[in-house]
Amino acid sequence: MGKPLQDRHVLVTGAGSGIGAAIAHRLAQDGALLTLAGRRAEPLEALAAELGVACAIAVSGFDVTAPEAIATGLERARARFGAVSILVNNAGEAPSASFEKTSLDLWSKVLAVDLTGVFQVTQAVLPDLKAHGLGARIISIASTAGLTGYAYVSAYCAAKHGVIGLTRALALELARSGITVNAVCPGFTDTPIIARSIETIMQKTGRSAEEALAEFTRANPQGRLVAPEEVADSVAWLASPGASAVTGQAIAIAGGEIMAG
Repeated sequence: MGKPLQDRHVLVTGAGSGIGAAIAHRLAQDGALLTLAGRRAEPLEALAAELGVACAIAVSGFDVTAPEAIATGLERARARFGAVSILVNNAGEAPSASFEKTSLDLWSKVLAVDLTGVFQVTQAVLPDLKAHGLGARIISIASTAGLTGYAYVSAYCAAKHGVIGLTRALALELARSGITVNAVCPGFTDTPIIARSIETIMQKTGRSAEEALAEFTRANPQGRLVAPEEVADSVAWLASPGASAVTGQAIAIAGGEIMAG
């Protein structure tokens, strides 16, 4: 039996670690050819070597806020694997600050990476996706912060709400093209970002690692962090032929924290 994504060219932004790396591993299992895009060369090249040079290329210097960097990265990706037929917008950041201490620079940076970056990369890849037609996919990694509110991450919440709005609008525009457009919304996930946040809480408050971790798990009815591989499995399903009728959705992967009404 063939693999569902055999020889499909997938571009994953922010692929160097955490959720992005888990997505790359999962889609490689399904036969995809992967462009691993991100800003830092070392983790991308290590991941490409791990996956195998026959099915993965590392494209560093891929800054989603810079149109020139996006264009250069896409040129390298297409030269290796041809046109992109599945786009996974995963690049993002989530700095924490109270609203009163959120400077315009911080606000602008978060929206540039987490929202405008999704717009810019999607617009750059869209000609490839439209040429592919039926079976092409746009999958954006949003967050439960795009479905509800959290204190001290107002810029991140605003950006992720924007990603979900963009997803829904674009899904309608492309509904007859064969391209589906969806967002995956993880809750707090076991990634290096959370590990650093736990360290910060411990340093600032003197709490134990277990007490700091509880700050992130208490919102999840299952009482745990989401595993990156669980997010990757959802992406793999949305990328598969079996999800052809699923578009315009924001799917929460959060242990029941968010339930659709």
